[in-house]
Amino acid sequence: MHKALLRPAIVSRVSDLIGYTPLFELCRTENGSRLLLKLEQFNPTGTAKIRMARQMVIDAEERGELRPGGRIIESTSGNTGLGLAVIAAERGYTFTAVVDHHACADKLRGMKALGAELVYVADDGTEELATAAREECAEELARQNDNALFTEQHNNPANAVGYHPVGRELDAALDGRITLLIGAVGTGGGLCGTGRELRRTVPDVRIVGVEPKGSIAFGGPAHDYYQSGTGTPEGAPIGALVDYELLDEGVKVGDIAAFATARVVARATGLLIGGSAGGVVHEALTRMAALPPDTTVVALVNDGGEKYMDTVFNDDWMHARDLMDPTTEREIDEMLTKLRGN
Repeated sequence: MHKALLRPAIVSRVSDLIGYTPLFELCRTENGSRLLLKLEQFNPTGTAKIRMARQMVIDAEERGELRPGGRIIESTSGNTGLGLAVIAAERGYTFTAVVDHHACADKLRGMKALGAELVYVADDGTEELATAAREECAEELARQNDNALFTEQHNNPANAVGYHPVGRELDAALDGRITLLIGAVGTGGGLCGTGRELRRTVPDVRIVGVEPKGSIAFGGPAHDYYQSGTGTPEGAPIGALVDYELLDEGVKVGDIAAFATARVVARATGLLIGGSAGGVVHEALTRMAALPPDTTVVALVNDGGEKYMDTVFNDDWMHARDLMDPTTEREIDEMLTKLRGN
């Protein structure tokens, strides 16, 4: 890796471990094209979102919106909350996470272990994504508490700024040789923040956003989906950080294909990736065979699969929701095997 991007051997804060995440070559075609996974699961808390969690807090401190001993409040499906819980602990804040039961149980347990207060907006047993209700609740809690900040990740410019280092890391590691960048679109901060910074030095890079089928950022129809931490459900506003002018394409991948890909990648390589990351990797894999020679594709893997043992990697959970499809898994396995030359 580029020497300028090497982390110190000894650190004194967990947040000092953010970044410098590795690239994993998932496959290489006969014509020299390759698919690289940017493994953001190697950040603390196992997710990319700690990058923007730190930046949102730093930005609020610099603007005087968060004072010593204050409270941070955020609406979260889990990964942003995990990151904010770490940053709050380091900097002496309390953290309230407004959540629903759509979030994976391990993410909720993780936030509690890190000292977060969880406020639910939906009854236990209700798995529907309640983004709009969470946002309203977080905003109201911030109004009710003195020295409290609703970081409002969906509309906070610092969210995107927090991902600028990802663009610089990719440029340094690959010497600018990146043809295609593919990533999930939820708040828009991760892909658009990375892509905007990368375009400064790699102006021709093509950027493709992926959302779940049922999400509305790239049009309808709207319906429920199980991929967590990504997409925009019906009734929720599209985040201000979704930069349509930056994106060359916006595509949709359904839950069955996304989860099947995550399961196949685990069995084929020993690498656990999250459910929405499965959607990103699926979209990348389907493009590989038709790419020109010597194309480099980078897929942003925003978190690992360890948090999804009760869901994506649980056969009973998958069967109960009609998400298990052996035919889809077999087709993806055959595609990946062919691309890997196995």
